[in-house]
Amino acid sequence: MKVMAFNARPDERAFFDHFSQSLDMDLTLQKDTLTLDNVALTRGYDGISCTCDLPAPILEKLAENGVRYVALRTIGYDNVDLKAAERLGIRVSHAGYSPYAVSNYTVMLMLMCIRKAGYIMFRSHTADYSLGASGAARGMEMQNLTVGVIGTGRIGKAVIHNLSGFGCRLLAYDLYPNDEVKKIAEYVPLETLLAESDVITLHTNATEENHHLIDTKAIERMKPGVTIINTARGKLIDSDALIAGLESGKIGAAGLDVLENENGLYYYNRMGDVIPNPELAALRSMPNVILTDHTAFYTHEDVESMV
Repeated sequence: MKVMAFNARPDERAFFDHFSQSLDMDLTLQKDTLTLDNVALTRGYDGISCTCDLPAPILEKLAENGVRYVALRTIGYDNVDLKAAERLGIRVSHAGYSPYAVSNYTVMLMLMCIRKAGYIMFRSHTADYSLGASGAARGMEMQNLTVGVIGTGRIGKAVIHNLSGFGCRLLAYDLYPNDEVKKIAEYVPLETLLAESDVITLHTNATEENHHLIDTKAIERMKPGVTIINTARGKLIDSDALIAGLESGKIGAAGLDVLENENGLYYYNRMGDVIPNPELAALRSMPNVILTDHTAFYTHEDVESMV
């Protein structure tokens, strides 16, 4: 089988070499993303591997070139026009990897937010080691909080297991409740979770139905000073509503590994560039926001699994 891998990063090279040899596969690596401008490169290939957007026009060109398989090196697949792929006879697969990288990272962001770690580390860079009269660096303890987990699939379930050792109250929301989760968390309606949680963390796929699941109305239902964590998909949160909530103080802190409109931003060296993303600039300016560049998945084990 001939396969072309797009968006191939240098850190993936060893895994690509290993699996192409062990599977006796004819593999070509491309560092660039797949676009209409370079889709002609796929002529004569059976399949592609990528992390890019695949709208209908690109899928149609792939089909014309003889491509029948698309393997995504991501757990999400909202970047693919699945109806077009089905119409064209292209089979699409997505990556499965251990939930522990993202779930551990999620709890790390929670702890950093409730203990004001971002603000404390920023002050330490200026040699300000005072506690401060305002108590701005004073945090909260996890066992006294209620944590709401939206989405209890593999990652959400792992987050709940991680949190069970902290002694906090655990609420969960999912269209398909999990019997194992029921033993350690209480399933409640989404409105209840929003109203009663001190920390809310998102672990659901991005679909048309839950686009901007966290919007102005959802934030209005939340507790004053709520902490929001997102290691799932940026589209789940309305960025304008999030920024307004942070500016008003309704949202006390946010830990974000993903961001709306992040395509073309993360995984590239943009040093010295003028970045046309006002939401990114606003969030980076806030001392109560911890913003990381979609790296919750990034462990040796998970990169190997994705390749």
